[in-house]
Amino acid sequence: MGRMDLLSNVINKTTGAVEGFCLVKSAAVKNNVKGADYLDLVLADAGGEVNAKLWDYSLAAHGSYAVGDVIKVRGTINVWKDTEQLKIDRIRHRTDSDALDMSAIVATSPVDGEEMYAKIYAFAGGFSDPDLTMLTQYLLRTRHERIAVYPAALRLHHAERCGLMFHTGTMLEVAKKIVEVYKPLYPELSPDLVYAGVILHDVAKTEELEVSELGIATAYSTRGQLMGHINMGVSMVEQAAAELQLPEELTTLVSHILLSHHGQPEFGSPKFPMFPEAEIVSTIDMLDARMFEMYDALGAVEIGKFTERQWSMDNRQLYRHGHGCTEKAFDR
Repeated sequence: MGRMDLLSNVINKTTGAVEGFCLVKSAAVKNNVKGADYLDLVLADAGGEVNAKLWDYSLAAHGSYAVGDVIKVRGTINVWKDTEQLKIDRIRHRTDSDALDMSAIVATSPVDGEEMYAKIYAFAGGFSDPDLTMLTQYLLRTRHERIAVYPAALRLHHAERCGLMFHTGTMLEVAKKIVEVYKPLYPELSPDLVYAGVILHDVAKTEELEVSELGIATAYSTRGQLMGHINMGVSMVEQAAAELQLPEELTTLVSHILLSHHGQPEFGSPKFPMFPEAEIVSTIDMLDARMFEMYDALGAVEIGKFTERQWSMDNRQLYRHGHGCTEKAFDR
């Protein structure tokens, strides 16, 4: 689903009529120039968001609404100062009897989080190094519920429901191809160390982020803000390794991969990658993050056009070419 669509699952593009479910991203009761209350909302679905107004708002008649609520609205899209705005006619909270596909409400990765978790967990069970199997599966198992649904970030790449599994799964597939190329050339390369590093590199996102029941990151946790997922991940690895009584060198190698996976100090890594497996993990992480961010931004512009400047990529304006693709190629 292209990111340029506003309330794409509920809006009739021909008439501007809206009826369907949305997520409340912000909510405030305000006063108009006559002193009457109105409800000022930002509503979103998986395709985008829009400002909405409920005029002549009454708490008794309409109820109260807060960030994170799933609601049903009916209204029309108007244009105010060159910006689309939803005028709400009717509004209510979602009920247990409502049939609702949450993937239409919340931006969700194109993978099933539980299925990807099971696939990755089973893959780790096939390592030739039993110590790496124990460590990797232990950390996956103890954070199963969070890992399966958490986003990979608060903003930017894979900041969506199941984004952590999407990011990790894609990285793992890329890692397998890289190992196929380089293992015959450099027999000392450890595939298991690469794969374990990929699987565990963002495991502390499960503690760094505060995530709603819908799988949306709402903020950094206090510990996440003070420590960061890199340092927290190293701590998790060392604690798990101690409980499992794993060799110190192996623990140090995995810890270094986590410490260095952002590549450079300005990106948050205390250390540069200092052995080949760490370099591979760091390179794949950057590549996968950039691919996501690029295609996410390009999905909002037409073929032959440039995006707005992307601050996360040195303010580059990205160009959407049409070579070898169709108009729908960027939609998910």
